[in-house]
Amino acid sequence: MFSIKLIIIWAILVAIKPTRKLALALTPWLVFACSYDGMRLLPNYEVNPIDTRGIYEAEKSLFGITTATGTLIPGEWFNLHNCAFADFMAGFFYLCWVPVPLGFAIYLYLKGKREMYLRFSLAFLFVNLVGFVGYYIHPAAPPWYVLEHGFTPVLNTPGSVAGLGRFDTLVGAPVFHSIYCNNSNVFAAVPSLHAAYMLVATIYAIISRQHKLCIGIFAFICMGIWWTAVYSTHHYIIDVLLGILTTIVALLILERLLLRTEWAKHFMAQYAKNI
Repeated sequence: MFSIKLIIIWAILVAIKPTRKLALALTPWLVFACSYDGMRLLPNYEVNPIDTRGIYEAEKSLFGITTATGTLIPGEWFNLHNCAFADFMAGFFYLCWVPVPLGFAIYLYLKGKREMYLRFSLAFLFVNLVGFVGYYIHPAAPPWYVLEHGFTPVLNTPGSVAGLGRFDTLVGAPVFHSIYCNNSNVFAAVPSLHAAYMLVATIYAIISRQHKLCIGIFAFICMGIWWTAVYSTHHYIIDVLLGILTTIVALLILERLLLRTEWAKHFMAQYAKNI
């Protein structure tokens, strides 16, 4: 498994004194990567039934677009109405999904803002863990699955680039094909963590009082990812809204409750000293 390789690399870095602090600092990100990869061991569709039709019909009812041939969900409409510029921007936004939050974390770390780095990294991890719980509570197929396979759940279905394939065609390289062929579970659309990641980064850019330009760029990318999720048929609007809600609720729990305990304050202070 990919996570085993990461753990081995992390252990080696911890064992070497010059890289020990950096390895310890990256621990929340290691836990995030291993948790995501670990879902292969117990697919969410083995815990609860897969929703393929219900969420599709809800999307059509709430956000359906009336056309001459009938009512379409937004993803279906975008499949018929797209252009090269939109395809390029969609690919750009989705490529920012993890790299920009991770880059922001590294920036905070290198600037010596250890406690803020730790708060942001733990927030990113906590939002993911809450989102993963959502995957198991309500396994759901993304729009592209319904468009390609219908409403019948087919277990072990490989991932699909869906609308992002147009970006690969545009740039002449299998950028997203190489990413989505390793998708650990296609029935993990609710909530949309694509919608969550840049929102977490934007919120902590505000909390850490970054320059207004930085906050503006983060917010722009964040909204671009929300749009791309629907444009590329990787998510329903419902998924995106639930991803935003998951982020807000998780951060409130973390910041207002968990990090205010004496144990957490002591842990954060000691951890910050060791990284």
